[in-house]
Amino acid sequence: MILLISDLHLEQQRPDITRAFVHFLQTRARQADALYILGDFFEVWIGDDAMDAFQFEIAQALRELADSGTRLYLMHGNRDFMLGQDFCQLAGCTLLSDPCCVNFSGESVLLMHGDSLCTSDAAYMRMRKLLRNPISLWILRHLPLSKRQQLARKLRKESQLQTRQKAASITDVTPSEVVRMMAKHNVRTLIHGHTHRPASHSLEVNGQSAQRIVLGDWDQQGWALQVDENGYQQSAFAFDS
Repeated sequence: MILLISDLHLEQQRPDITRAFVHFLQTRARQADALYILGDFFEVWIGDDAMDAFQFEIAQALRELADSGTRLYLMHGNRDFMLGQDFCQLAGCTLLSDPCCVNFSGESVLLMHGDSLCTSDAAYMRMRKLLRNPISLWILRHLPLSKRQQLARKLRKESQLQTRQKAASITDVTPSEVVRMMAKHNVRTLIHGHTHRPASHSLEVNGQSAQRIVLGDWDQQGWALQVDENGYQQSAFAFDS
């Protein structure tokens, strides 16, 4: 059995989400062969060298799950794209590229965070291209901590403002880009997060039926997609469950 989650946006200001996640790691995730976290695991990440006590606690909780035998995989999101190998080594997880193809029960499945699919949002795509440039990343990682914190606050505020102002169709994935990526990787199943719109969508790729599964965000409740012999089943659960 495999579990996939995304968009927890962990931060000290939301201890309810943290408690629910740690409980999830100590219970349901212990039964899984693997746990995939597809981006925006943290609300903000300004560098492995800037980890605080809260982030170390999360790494330790993940390490305990990894030591119990569950394989852990982590993908960057738009909020935590500076998360690096130092954290992954502490947590016992493998950092995945975005996009990434995996094999689930003999089927090739495409995993993505999902933000790169929102090509109709031209302003966001320009900013994403700039921030993900290797030179930009090198510069960001070598800025003083205070400057990184200041920049993170600014980007977060601008992102929240723009999301409220933009039409839902702009901040959602672009259907043609979904089809293009699935055809490029020759898959019939795509799993992603980012949009906070949990659902399963049917579509056609290269003349074949296909599916796009959108993972839910952990704001008012938790979400997890389970992959087993019965197929793909996503369900929500209360934080106190």
